[in-house]
Amino acid sequence: MADAVAAPVRASVARPRVRAVVLFVALAVLLVAGVIASAGVGQLTVSVSEVIGALLRGLGIDTSWAPASDVTYEALWQIRFPRVAMSILVGAALAVAGAVMQAIFGNPLAEPGVVGVSSGAALGAALGIVSGGVLAGVLGTASMAFIGGVGATLLVYFMARAGGRTEVVTLLLTGIAVNAFAGAGLALVIFVGDSAAREQIVFWQLGSLNGSRWNEVAVVATFTVVATAVAFAFARRYDLLALGERTAGHLGLRVERLRVVSIILVAVLTGAAVAFAGIISFVGLVIPHAVRMVLGPAHRMLLAGSLLGGAVLMVWADLFARTVVTGAELPIGLLTSLIGGPFFFYLLRRARSRQGGWA
Repeated sequence: MADAVAAPVRASVARPRVRAVVLFVALAVLLVAGVIASAGVGQLTVSVSEVIGALLRGLGIDTSWAPASDVTYEALWQIRFPRVAMSILVGAALAVAGAVMQAIFGNPLAEPGVVGVSSGAALGAALGIVSGGVLAGVLGTASMAFIGGVGATLLVYFMARAGGRTEVVTLLLTGIAVNAFAGAGLALVIFVGDSAAREQIVFWQLGSLNGSRWNEVAVVATFTVVATAVAFAFARRYDLLALGERTAGHLGLRVERLRVVSIILVAVLTGAAVAFAGIISFVGLVIPHAVRMVLGPAHRMLLAGSLLGGAVLMVWADLFARTVVTGAELPIGLLTSLIGGPFFFYLLRRARSRQGGWA
């Protein structure tokens, strides 16, 4: 009798584990395949064996697979590999930021843009482009974008804070106001800029990984790794917060402190990602929600799945952006919006139907 009762329990526990293993293996395979394909496909076609050989050679391991031409080797290590690494980091950062946003807002439709980080980054980048940047070259624009994104997020938080607490609804409404203000500022900057600056601002807003370099990858990697590690350390606290603010507080969770640090994490992750890549929409919304549908709400697994899923999406989206049109490159932000827009509509329709709204 005991075995008959325990069997369904063991099966119910095993099913999520099986789903998790299948999902992580599938994402890992897709990521490896995407990295190899992205490094090998382009105007200079490189075989799979040469891609692997160049990677091993760069790591100090000599193999017979190494590219016969030094030009091919240098092209991979100076152009292709930095771009692939940047796509992995940007996708992972945006997806983890989205998972954190959904955790602290208690809403699976939340995404980093609602706290003003994307609009603030766009305004900062536009100011950097029009003024020539605080620093020289691309790094100046990226720095201004990062400062703008983090600054806008902190402005939203402090404007929404009252009486030592921050209400979620107030935070959202304040984010809408700051987004509107940043949009107006962006329009003004575009208006006063010359035609070359306007074109550069528009191109930056569309998003692109073209021209990624190892020094830029190192900057994004530093912010992403540190902020992601902190987010994983908070996974159990996010699980408690999912029970409700009052219940979590009774269990000893300092909700306000968790929310403050989490908003800063979102600002850092998103700001670092968009600083060099431009505005990339919907990754922070689509990936965490899709992973949650498969793995459930436990945040340690959710964050890990979002990290891998975001990396996979960006690697394949970047490959598609470079190859779908011969001799041209589509903006990667455009592609993610084409994917995320219909998915967002599906989520809204699904949520409404559960509440007895749309059929």
